[in-house]
Amino acid sequence: MIGTGILKGMAVTARNFVGSYFEKDRLTTVQYPEERDPLPENYRNFPFLIYDTDDPEAGLRCVACKICEKECPPQCIYIVKSEDKKPDYVGKPQFYAKVFDIDISVCMSCQICVEVCPFEAIKMDKVFELSRRERFDALLLRKTDLAKSNEYYHSICPTDAAEVDAKLAEAAAVVAKKKAAAAAATAATPTSG
Repeated sequence: MIGTGILKGMAVTARNFVGSYFEKDRLTTVQYPEERDPLPENYRNFPFLIYDTDDPEAGLRCVACKICEKECPPQCIYIVKSEDKKPDYVGKPQFYAKVFDIDISVCMSCQICVEVCPFEAIKMDKVFELSRRERFDALLLRKTDLAKSNEYYHSICPTDAAEVDAKLAEAAAVVAKKKAAAAAATAATPTSG
């Protein structure tokens, strides 16, 4: 019979339409500003910088190696390395980013900057409400806008943040063990006098 496919399709549509009024989990509409669907943990939008201490300037993990700037396909990251060094979150003197800007009007959220960062300093955020009234300067996120605490990273990606912190703690323990071994070797060698 001609038209049975259309009738079957209309029956499925009618069943879904009527069922959406009576079953809560079949509702697809969310009253957006008041209600929000939870985002999955691996959701990504725009990059942000992580800092470990209370001071976003002093505790920033970024050492301005510029790998993310070189690897960024749309070239939306702009970094200026400092002339002097300051202690990082472990206490080792490092260069730091005097300027770190990301143009979010160009960023394509590819996450390459996150993958190439050897210091786990840049991660992807879940904030997607970044509309601005101005077109140019407002879409350029400065270092102060990009810096977010490690606690914030733990709140949006708990499993990834725990893995990163464990890896960084392991690296810090190896460095501390090497320093202790070097100090013991220095103390063990007799001084000639």
